[in-house]
Amino acid sequence: MNTNPRPVSNASDKPTDSHPEPEILEDITTGLDTLVIHAGRLCSWLVLVAMLISVYEVIARYVFDSPTAWVHETAIFLVAAIFALGGPYALAKNRHIQIRLLGDMLSPNKRYWLNLLNILLGIGFCISIGYASYVLAFNATHTPTGIWRLQTSGSAWNSPLPAFTKVIILISVVLMALQLILRFGHLINRKPK
Repeated sequence: MNTNPRPVSNASDKPTDSHPEPEILEDITTGLDTLVIHAGRLCSWLVLVAMLISVYEVIARYVFDSPTAWVHETAIFLVAAIFALGGPYALAKNRHIQIRLLGDMLSPNKRYWLNLLNILLGIGFCISIGYASYVLAFNATHTPTGIWRLQTSGSAWNSPLPAFTKVIILISVVLMALQLILRFGHLINRKPK
């Protein structure tokens, strides 16, 4: 008497398809993705720094009646940097917004081609946003005549953080483009037969 509730399988129960299902985008992790994930974990500590300096500002302002000139701009810069660097991190972890309805209805071979199309569209998006980011970063770091200077906030502290923010946005877009290019190459090398 067999008391095992699981059915016993035999070799004939296994699928006979000789071609394995092609790799889907979620399975791809490149060396750059791994590097971005490690850097993202370090950058996540910037949230704590932004929170601590904000608490410091509240205490300085309301307890000691001695507001600072630097905390507000620094906290905004840190949060903007975290937000911008979150793009490459989400792409590396494959945690970006996805609508999988169409892909799930397709055969593995068609899903492969859809993944390639998605990557190409992502690269095109990064190129267009990258161009706009480059123009913003260049204008924030150079005068109209091309001389190096950093755009400042114009506040009492007058920090160069707006220029740094625009450079970080450019770096993030370039990173995402490189991630997508590497994924495209990875998928092309694993084309289903």
